[in-house]
Amino acid sequence: MRQAKRIAIAGATGMVGQAFLSLLQKEFYPDVEIDLLASKKSKGKKITFRNKEYTVQALEEYDFSHTDLALFSAGASVSAEFGPKAVSQGCVVVDNSSCFRYEENIPLIVPEVNGTVLLDYELPGIIANPNCSTIQMLVALKPIHDEFVIQRIDITTLQAVSGTGKDATEELRKQISSYDGNNLQESIIYPKQIANNALPQCDVFEENRYTKEENKLLKETHKILDPNIQVAATCVRVPVLNGHSESIHIQTKKPLTEDLVVNILENAPGIKLHYGSNGEDYPTAATDANGDYLVHVGRLRKDLWSNNRMNMWVVADNLLKGAALNSIQIAELIFE
Repeated sequence: MRQAKRIAIAGATGMVGQAFLSLLQKEFYPDVEIDLLASKKSKGKKITFRNKEYTVQALEEYDFSHTDLALFSAGASVSAEFGPKAVSQGCVVVDNSSCFRYEENIPLIVPEVNGTVLLDYELPGIIANPNCSTIQMLVALKPIHDEFVIQRIDITTLQAVSGTGKDATEELRKQISSYDGNNLQESIIYPKQIANNALPQCDVFEENRYTKEENKLLKETHKILDPNIQVAATCVRVPVLNGHSESIHIQTKKPLTEDLVVNILENAPGIKLHYGSNGEDYPTAATDANGDYLVHVGRLRKDLWSNNRMNMWVVADNLLKGAALNSIQIAELIFE
């Protein structure tokens, strides 16, 4: 296995970049040299990390030839320009944007689901990190699919504003602080007020009348898990600061047994199953997912009309397992 001696974080001043630093601060790659990269407007900014003050460097000026791994979270246009540059200089890139997810020759990886794909992948190269909602859904569904063969997924996501970034988080805070129960709040980041509201729109609408986020769930499920699964999604932005929630209904080829599903999920990697009564039966974004590394599954129940259908509730930290943590777990498949 390769050794990582130097890691660069592209987009270090953003929310996912800060999540990368938090994870590296706590437990990952403790002896590796770290370079912090951002746009020229952030060049020179000081960030304290591992009891040392780091100076943010301009991504445009950075030489990747002495860097083993670059963790990108700076947006698709930035990744498109600088991801291939990094690879050409001998650096492995794990990209958190949407830029490379649907490229045929670039792997799209959730380690618990299809991490073995990297065994045959030629490095250095680019590895794409999936959309946050896709990651938590597929971690929960992969072990069920292996046993019962999922044919259809109907999913409604309830997505936190941190998924849109710092400005969206501040917009929610501002709207809540000035809300008097009557007045409409100014909305800049979202098309309508997010405070005390639910917006059935995540990202832009596309030609098929589904949003880009909804179409991502379909495309990424097909690339990562199984191209034969039907996926119907409704993605909703909700006034939650961090942590995505999902209501998932599946239809399988083989009849489901609740006891076996419980046993499968209790022993599956990356999952914590909540299965009991009352509040013990379900996790929430605030009390279970926020700041946690696992995908939490609850409200597990058979459909009332069919032995081949089941409902569940899934939550995860979209900045961690949905972004930074999943990227680092991908890197761990490659580097010591």
